[in-house]
Amino acid sequence: MNTIFDCKLLLVDDEPDLRGMLVEILHKEGFQRVRTAASCQQAKELFQTEQPQVVILDVSLPDGDGFSLMSEFRSISAVPVLFLSARDEDENRLLGLGLGADDYITKPFLPRELLLRLKAVLTRTYFPPTLRQSKKPLFRLGEAVVDLNSALVTRPQGQVTLTAKEYILLAKLYENRGSIVTGDSLCRAVWGDDLYGYENTLMVHIRRLREKIEPEPSSPRYLLTVRGLGYKLTGVVEK
Repeated sequence: MNTIFDCKLLLVDDEPDLRGMLVEILHKEGFQRVRTAASCQQAKELFQTEQPQVVILDVSLPDGDGFSLMSEFRSISAVPVLFLSARDEDENRLLGLGLGADDYITKPFLPRELLLRLKAVLTRTYFPPTLRQSKKPLFRLGEAVVDLNSALVTRPQGQVTLTAKEYILLAKLYENRGSIVTGDSLCRAVWGDDLYGYENTLMVHIRRLREKIEPEPSSPRYLLTVRGLGYKLTGVVEK
């Protein structure tokens, strides 16, 4: 994928008029690789066959809900997800974001708002500044060797790949190794300036990152929580 417009997009919504309008808007903006689904079952089938690089997902679907569907998607892929919903309650918003959703848009919305949010998510996920730097470090955290050139963590039990968000978080923590990085700073690095509602999502990604770099994720030695302030990366050994 050379630009965000090359991405494969899956749009899941049971309203045919809205689907048609969004496809037209996306095509006019330059997104040509758009597939649509009107149900959870159709979405699952297309997700397997098309392997989309971003999903726009309605919360309410005729044969299930978007939150459960996203959990299924996330069990096999780190694809970014934007929720659409007619419900504006904070509980629904935070549930979506707490599951790791990348954004949440309430209906009715302006087409321009959707496009701006979609572009922001794609840029953050696939073309963040930290990924564009020419020289990236190689360092050790205990027995884990982190290579930011390839986004790989090599451990005695094998290699694991960092997702884009995990990469950005770890790169930000590495840049400030030994110092506290606030939760707001980490959220801003990953999701931009709209920080509301991302605290739960940040904790989810920190937990998943610890599972890749810590020998005992429940008792972290290297990625530490500084209660009330943020997080700190310690014990870094340069390679």
